[in-house]
Amino acid sequence: MSPGLPLPPPALPSPDGTGAPLTGQEIWDLLQARWQASYDLQLVQRRGRLYLQVMWAYLEQQSFPLSQQEYRLKLEELCGLLNGLGVAGQVRHWLLTTTDKPRQGRAMGLALEIPAGRASEFLI
Repeated sequence: MSPGLPLPPPALPSPDGTGAPLTGQEIWDLLQARWQASYDLQLVQRRGRLYLQVMWAYLEQQSFPLSQQEYRLKLEELCGLLNGLGVAGQVRHWLLTTTDKPRQGRAMGLALEIPAGRASEFLI
């Protein structure tokens, strides 16, 4: 992020902390609160399972390939997928409680527990 750009206002977590849809702003706030950085997030499919990965690259690095606007759009698209999969509560809980931290060359991963019937819509 360029110096002089203000941080967006924090979003409040959902009252129940579980089933409310995720937003890009909420993910941004969770990443900032947990690690003070806007880490890259990716959905990865391996052996018939979906994983949310927190990568080691982050927006505040000069070498990060996305602008702040592109990063925020990516977060919104990712939230649309996570909400569609019905895993918003899992992701929110994991980001709030994990004690791990992304490290150079090593992504953190959450194996998503997709509700029955949803997996076939997303997995090939």
